Amino acid sequence: MKYFPAAKATCACGAEMTVGSTMENIDMEICSQCHPLFTGKEKAMDTAGRVERFKSRAAAAAPKKAKK
Repeated sequence: MKYFPAAKATCACGAEMTVGSTMENIDMEICSQCHPLFTGKEKAMDTAGRVERFKSRAAAAAPKKAKK
């Protein structure tokens, strides 16, 4: 395996950095410049749909338990 001391790593946000790697070009989805932990920005997650789905499934399961 060949080692590239100046491999180019490119993030989806557009940030580029030089790292050492066995791959010459690396494509990343997230890096320290766009990750919420490092930037301090939180992304709002839309959990309302998930909560409603859970409540409807729980309501449908409740009558089944009562019949036993």
